[in-house]
Amino acid sequence: MTPTDTPFDTREHYMALMARKRLYGSLTLGIFVALMVAGFMLADDRNAGGFWSGLPHVFDFPADVLRDTAPKLALLPGHLVTYLPALIETINIAAVSTLTGAGLAMVLSLLSTRGLARWPRLIPVFRRLMDILRAVPEIVIALVLIFVLGGGPVPAMIAIAFHTAGALGKLFSEVNENADLKPVEGLASVGAGWLQRMWFGIVPQVSPNYFSYALLRFEINIRASAILGFVGAGGIGYELKNAMSWGQGKFDEAAAIFLLLFLAIVIFDQLSSHVRNAMIAEKKAR
Repeated sequence: MTPTDTPFDTREHYMALMARKRLYGSLTLGIFVALMVAGFMLADDRNAGGFWSGLPHVFDFPADVLRDTAPKLALLPGHLVTYLPALIETINIAAVSTLTGAGLAMVLSLLSTRGLARWPRLIPVFRRLMDILRAVPEIVIALVLIFVLGGGPVPAMIAIAFHTAGALGKLFSEVNENADLKPVEGLASVGAGWLQRMWFGIVPQVSPNYFSYALLRFEINIRASAILGFVGAGGIGYELKNAMSWGQGKFDEAAAIFLLLFLAIVIFDQLSSHVRNAMIAEKKAR
């Protein structure tokens, strides 16, 4: 706005900006809707069955499970005990893969953060490595490893750990960029090496955020390890696949597995939320 502009000119300019913003918003929305419609039509054409013809039957499987489980409610506690070791195996897979992936993510994030990297020229290399680890789905890695190593929890653990390293590495590097560099400079002035500068100057600052993100990733990895069981990677997902494959007569066991998974996810979600809230409150108190 110049000194010669009148209130009318300012209003006209504002209205023009708003009209342009609405036009861009409408175009963006139109493109998004067009892509959604085109994608849906393509997926529906290539699907084994039609979406609209199958929509009325979407609740058929849950109804069959309830119908098969209702007369066998007395057997449900026994099924829960039977499949509890498989759930523990799934949780163990998620825990080990989260710890392994978080450790690798911490190293990759420090090596890919400007101002902290040990080899600044290799920052793009480490960032692209995290992109690759993050881009490849766990199930693809698991299928390759199952072909090489055979079925079991080890392929699932390695697959989830790789994906976790890529996902957490991106988050950790963003946390590192907000760290105070004064402790690092002080350690460097007394002759500390790179590893010592990172361990004593950066990690104490960012560890609460690291821990919070790792807990969130642990919840995700529980679900991922259960899904990988469907491709032969062990755990409760493998038992669920077997129970569902038998069909009628075994749906009560599938219901027990669903219940165990639901309870495990809810419990760990509540625990991690409680820990994160406590950490946030402690940080604010400081």
